[in-house]
Amino acid sequence: MKIMEKKLTFGIIPATRNIFNAELALADRRALLEILDRTGYGYVIPDEGQTTSGCIETYRDAKLCAELFDGHRGDIDGVIVILPNFGDELGVVNTLTMADLKVPVLVQAANDENDKVGILQRRDSFCGKISVCNNLYQYGIDFTDTTHHTCDLRSDEFLADLHRFAAVCRTVRGLRKARIGAIGARPAGFQTVRFSEKLLQASGITVVPIDLSEILASARFLKTSDPAVKSMREAIGAYGKIPKSISEEHILLQTRFSVAVNRFMEENELDASAIQCWDSLEYNYGCASCLTMSMMGEKQKPSACEMDVAGAVSMYTLLLASGNPPGFLDWNNNFDYDADTCVCTHCSNYPKSFMGSELEISNLDILGNTIGPDRCFGAIKGKVAPGDFTFFRISTDDRRGVIKSYLGEGAFTDDPYGMDGGIAVCKVKNLNNLLRHITRNGFEHHIAMSRGLVADIIEEATGRYLGWELYRHE
Repeated sequence: MKIMEKKLTFGIIPATRNIFNAELALADRRALLEILDRTGYGYVIPDEGQTTSGCIETYRDAKLCAELFDGHRGDIDGVIVILPNFGDELGVVNTLTMADLKVPVLVQAANDENDKVGILQRRDSFCGKISVCNNLYQYGIDFTDTTHHTCDLRSDEFLADLHRFAAVCRTVRGLRKARIGAIGARPAGFQTVRFSEKLLQASGITVVPIDLSEILASARFLKTSDPAVKSMREAIGAYGKIPKSISEEHILLQTRFSVAVNRFMEENELDASAIQCWDSLEYNYGCASCLTMSMMGEKQKPSACEMDVAGAVSMYTLLLASGNPPGFLDWNNNFDYDADTCVCTHCSNYPKSFMGSELEISNLDILGNTIGPDRCFGAIKGKVAPGDFTFFRISTDDRRGVIKSYLGEGAFTDDPYGMDGGIAVCKVKNLNNLLRHITRNGFEHHIAMSRGLVADIIEEATGRYLGWELYRHE
C-alpha cells in the first residue's frame, strides 16, 4: 500500500480482466502513479503484490481495495478508475459500493492502436468502459467522463482531464463541508436575499449566525494599542489609496470592525460570510463593511453584501473551482450600443486582485449622500480590468424545495463608464436570454464572478455531484 499526503488525494482502481494481457494493465497502473507523483497529487492504492495482477478484478480484490479506501476516507477527495483493457465491471462497482466514499469518480479507458490488436496487444477498453459505466448507472454512482471516450494516460489530454477532475473534487469537498458566517440580520428592504438554511444544510453547508451588535461590541472594546489593531491598520494603509480628506478616526473605526469580523471568522472556522451593511452598520457604528469584505476576499474568505448567504455560497463555489478571489456584483445597467454588454457594479467589496487596478478606499457614494459621508468610510473604488470571467448564482427555492442555480462565462471589457464605485463592463453572449431566465425564475439581482473560465468544473461539481438544478447559459 502507498499513501502520499499531497495537495489532493485520489483512490485508484486499476481494473483488468483475466483474458487480456495483464502486463498492459500493470504498465498503465505504474504510468498513472508516475503522473500523480509528477503533478503532486496523492493516492491510495493496494500494493502490486496484494492482488494477482497488481490490479482490481475479483471480489477479493474489490474487498481489499474497498477496505483500504474506507480506512482513509477522510483523505480521499475522489476516485480514479482506469481501464487499461476491458476491465472487470464487478471489480470496479464492488469496490466503489463497499467503500461508499461518496466522492467524485473519474473513468478513463485506454486507446487501442489499430496495428496492435492481436491477442496479446488488444485492450478493448472502448467497449469495457460502456459496461463499467452501465454498472455505475445501475448502482446510482455518479461519475465524470474524460474529454474523449478513450485516451492515452500519457497524453496532454488526460493531464488536462486530471486537473479538471481535481478541481471538481476540490469544489465538491469544499461545498459539502462549507461553513458560512451570517453576520447581522437581512436588511428589511432586501427581501430578495431571503434563503433557506435547511436546504443549504441538506447539501452539507452550515450557516453560523451572529447578531451584528455582538460584532460591534467587540469592535468598540478593541484598543488602538492592540497588536491586532495595529497590524490591521498597517494592512489597510498598504491595501489601497485613502484620500487625505478621510480622518484617522474613521479609518480606525473600519480597522476595529475588520479585526472583530476576522476574529469571528477564525474562531468559528468559517469559509465565507455574508454581512449586514446597508444601512445598520453605518447608522449604528459609523463605517461601511466593503473594505473588510474585500480584504477577507483577497485572503480567500469571500464575503457577500446585504446578508446574502446564498450569494456567499456562490462566491465560495467560484473560489473553489478557480482558485481566484471572486467579486460580488449587481446586474446593474444596460450598455448603450451593445445588447450583449451590460454594467455590473457594487459599492464595492471586490478583492484587490479581482479589480486589476489601483484601489481607492473612500466613502460610499449613494448612502453617503443620504446619511452623510462621515458614517460611510470603507468603500472600494476602481474599475475591473479586461479579461475572461465565470459567473455563478445559487438560490434556495423554498416553494419547490430545491437549490437552483445558473452559470456561464463572459469577458470584462475595457470600455469606459462614468459611474462611481466598483465598475465592471461585462460582455455575455445572448445576454437578453440570460436576463430573461433570471427574471422568470426568480433569481436575485446579485451575481458572483471570478476571473478565469471554470464553468465546466462548476457544472460537473454542483449539477452532477451535489444535484443542484442548473441552467448553463451559452
